Amino acid sequence: MKRILATLIAASSLAAVAAPALAAPGADINARQANVERRIDMGVRNGSLTRNEAVRLRTEMRQIARLEYRYRANGLSNWERRDLVARLDVLSARIAHERHDRDDRRNRYDDRRDDRRDGEYRRY
Repeated sequence: MKRILATLIAASSLAAVAAPALAAPGADINARQANVERRIDMGVRNGSLTRNEAVRLRTEMRQIARLEYRYRANGLSNWERRDLVARLDVLSARIAHERHDRDDRRNRYDDRRDDRRDGEYRRY
């Protein structure tokens, strides 16, 4: 009985490890694209992204999607997959930067603080 149970546990753990490898090759890229789009939408909704920032980010997302479409025309190679992932990483970092740059609708002029000491104007 213990031997059968050990065999079942080993088989199930092997299946759990092999399952991601058997998934569709572009599933992780599609999930990342959906996550990027969701983050842009959330940034617009909560005010951390301005309309212009969102337009630029969505334009870049569409460019990556068009590139993916061209890559998938004759099958997605490992190099093409790495290229798409790298481009999505750069876009994701840009979204994080834009969402935290304090250039939002609510506090549009916070980053333009001035210090008027001795009659001189300083920008931080």
